[in-house]
Amino acid sequence: MLGTASAVPTRQRNHNGYFLRWGAQGILFDPGEGTQQQMLCSGLSANDITRVCITHFHGDHCLGLPGVIQRIARDGVTHEVEIAYPAAGEAFFEKLRWASEFVPTSVVVPRPLSGPAPAPFGEPLVTALPLRHSIPVYGYRVEEPERVHMRAGALAAKGVTGPPVGELKERGALTLPDGETLYLDDYCVREPGRSFAIVMDTGWCDEAIALARGVDLLLIEATFLSSESELAAKYRHLTARQAGEIAAEAGVRKMVLTHFSERYTAGGFERFGEEAAREFSGDIVVASDLDRVSFPAR
Repeated sequence: MLGTASAVPTRQRNHNGYFLRWGAQGILFDPGEGTQQQMLCSGLSANDITRVCITHFHGDHCLGLPGVIQRIARDGVTHEVEIAYPAAGEAFFEKLRWASEFVPTSVVVPRPLSGPAPAPFGEPLVTALPLRHSIPVYGYRVEEPERVHMRAGALAAKGVTGPPVGELKERGALTLPDGETLYLDDYCVREPGRSFAIVMDTGWCDEAIALARGVDLLLIEATFLSSESELAAKYRHLTARQAGEIAAEAGVRKMVLTHFSERYTAGGFERFGEEAAREFSGDIVVASDLDRVSFPAR
């Protein structure tokens, strides 16, 4: 958690910034002002970033991008760094990318997103869906493929070992010399791949639920408490309770609340968790800057 404030940072909370460690990959979401400093405090370098995903072009979600890009160039990062963002904000992206004089780098690769269902991209696979805010916003879902574990003992009992096991896994069925057909689902255990979703700056919408459907870990804005529900509706943000409703409807395993309005003081943030818990019975984390949040155990 590089930053957990919303439009205005506070003494305790930096502008947005979230770094997802995914094996050898590192995905930076919504680098707001101060992201470089927060990365240093978190032990992260420009070389750790393999992809950047911008949800939208409000300042608290993107004004740190120039520094991140220039740091990638300055540190001589050699791997490709893809930057995904709403195509409707192309003009803002170009201004942020070239915000000041620096020696440019060829490793930065723009990926503008458009339409209601942009094609999934990257490895791990990233899916984007539009959310409901005052300007174009995309939420993101990151997931790995389903794992298929073969039941070696049961197959061996049928005399199936070696290459025929791979054939069954690839084709879904295998016919034995005696004419019996074995079907994959009878001889495997399927394990869903790990999954993550980020839902920022949105009113209630079906796309938020679709992005979060069944994920292991959901990072979601909870800008207001329910006492400010009228403000939330006016500015198309979520309350903590609405965030809990989305997590419950989507069947999320673990939820992280963030993007808190500056109107709330340094204390009392447990209220956000309490409100969300009225709707969601799973694990809830009320994020603070520089927190490290793990995926739930399998």
